[in-house]
Amino acid sequence: MRILFLTDNFPPETNAPATRTYEHCLKWIDMGYKVTVITCFPNFPKGKVFEGYTNKLYQKENIDGITVIRVWSYITKNNGFVKRIIDYISYALTSFLFGLFIKTDLIIATSPQFFTAISGSMLSVFKRTPWVMEVRDLWPDSIAAVGSMNKSSKPFKVLKKIEHHLYLSASKIVVVTDSFKKYIIKEHQIKPEKVGVFKNGVIINNFKKPELNDVIALKESLGLKNKIIISYLGTHGLAHGLKFILESISKISNPDLHFLFIGDGAEKENLIKYSKTLHLKNFTFLESVTKSEIPLYIEISDYSLVNLKKSDEFKNVIPSKIFENIAMYKPILLGVEGESKKLIDDYEVGVCFEPENIESFLNALCDIQKLDRESFKVNCNKMLADFDRNNIAENLIKFIV
Repeated sequence: MRILFLTDNFPPETNAPATRTYEHCLKWIDMGYKVTVITCFPNFPKGKVFEGYTNKLYQKENIDGITVIRVWSYITKNNGFVKRIIDYISYALTSFLFGLFIKTDLIIATSPQFFTAISGSMLSVFKRTPWVMEVRDLWPDSIAAVGSMNKSSKPFKVLKKIEHHLYLSASKIVVVTDSFKKYIIKEHQIKPEKVGVFKNGVIINNFKKPELNDVIALKESLGLKNKIIISYLGTHGLAHGLKFILESISKISNPDLHFLFIGDGAEKENLIKYSKTLHLKNFTFLESVTKSEIPLYIEISDYSLVNLKKSDEFKNVIPSKIFENIAMYKPILLGVEGESKKLIDDYEVGVCFEPENIESFLNALCDIQKLDRESFKVNCNKMLADFDRNNIAENLIKFIV
């Protein structure tokens, strides 16, 4: 069976959407499916095309058995609402045009930005082929949650109508949380059997323990040899509430605690400017690291910070970085409510705090240092068994074909 997958993020990009799609496609190839991915030229998160690539009209390559077709799109930094919309629309148009020439038995288009899904829906019509919508974020509600759009505005209402049409036209809908499924069934009157929940997960073998010498060398190079390290590794965007974390850090008197902010995103420059006003030495901003380096940076950390702004919309999400850090047996310091909090509490793999509540954050920071490491490791193993990405990918393809 031939599968055409539309996604605007794919390796060598290292963000969660790119990793999820790549790992699912690898499993499907192993199961005997033929997979073609139409994507952009790699540029996330800086809006700068990766070395070795040029943003041209078309390029075809093979990545581990996956046929990858890269198409032109308007590339810009991940900031500025209008520019990002132009970016999304341009990819939707070129992915649609080149998708017309790909022979396929099934089309899958993934969000969060659902202009990709529009392309998948249109290809389904022209090619008379069923299409599946993968919902990793609830657009346009998540845009409103970070203040980029007003829910009473006309553009928001137009996007809501598009959202509804996409749910209706898809043959199957794949979501990453139970909350998403409940929302789609309740708010859009979609039949429950049409919606499948396939959460994020991790391939454990991709997160092997680095060499001890490498860990020691990295700590020393950062001047953190004897520090307790709490790391945030991921996108520095509007949704992630990292200014609140910096405000909270300013209240910490323990000189042994040090925070690492690793990655890039729309808010990073603003965060660095703000951090300079604090005149503190208990945090460090680092550039994005390659996929192969991620386990090393997780390993030097004692705890992993996962945080989002306080919003009802974010009660429905489960950040994928949770699973990656659990694969390295790092306790999660979680500032996300709803389904993510339930996951951490149920498996007992970290400590949760109320988003944007400094007192709650400081209390959680104390409590996480009291975790029983032996029972924590047992709990991690239970969670990893339940969220093995290969099993998730296998079950997902069985649901949609």
